Amino acid sequence: MGSISIWHWLIVLLIVVLVFGTKKLKNIGQDLGGAVKGFKDGMREGSTPEQPTPPSQQVTQQTPAPDKNTIDVEARNKS
Repeated sequence: MGSISIWHWLIVLLIVVLVFGTKKLKNIGQDLGGAVKGFKDGMREGSTPEQPTPPSQQVTQQTPAPDKNTIDVEARNKS
């Protein structure tokens, strides 16, 4: 008596269909399927190692050596 037979599951399924309706169950199934698909895609993207992108050409400026008479703007504002 402790095991659940196929007839018990069919009765439970019938009650669920009567309570929620087939349209609502169809929408729930589609939402659940989309969520599972999104999860699988996310896991697939997360498991692939990222390829490092080659550094782009950077334009570097050589800053002139600070002049002894140059005053730092932030230092002037604070005092």
